[in-house]
Amino acid sequence: MKLVMLGPPGAGKGTQAKRLAKALDIPHLSTGDMLRDAVARATDLGRQAEGYMSKGELLPDDVIVGIMGDALAESRCVKGFLLDGFPRTMAQAEALDQLLESRGDRLDLVPLLAVGEEELVKRLLGRARLEGRADDTEDVIRRRLEIYTAQTKPLAAYYRGCGVLSEIAGEGTPDEVYERLESVVKAQVA
Repeated sequence: MKLVMLGPPGAGKGTQAKRLAKALDIPHLSTGDMLRDAVARATDLGRQAEGYMSKGELLPDDVIVGIMGDALAESRCVKGFLLDGFPRTMAQAEALDQLLESRGDRLDLVPLLAVGEEELVKRLLGRARLEGRADDTEDVIRRRLEIYTAQTKPLAAYYRGCGVLSEIAGEGTPDEVYERLESVVKAQVA
């Protein structure tokens, strides 16, 4: 199964994506994890990414598309994958579609975790304290949410038009959200 997990920062995409990918036995490809790892290891990409990430801004499409194209070409992605944090712009979504089409593939499902803005800010500030994430100050969080609304939120309409979007209430306990997500996935597989 080939999935893209959508939702604003703090919606629980990573938590739910890890759990779902494990249940489906497919790789979970998180751009956030990949980028934070590159920053921590001070790679060329990491140094380039750090400047954007520290301001809460997205990396240029060509950089992200290149990274994800390489990851999707790995043999572990042949039977499926769950993308978390990609695509984030229409250009990235179109590039992903072209990449998949060139392999005779398409997305099966795009779950969208929907969470209200104030709940997102509360969650992200809490996560910043727990994990010591310097990229999650309140100003950066608000900026990330503005960017999400302008650049990523339009993907919902795009994927709805493709017939693969399924909106899921992202508020509640992680187990409650996962139950809703799992039922949507099971319905798609049936």
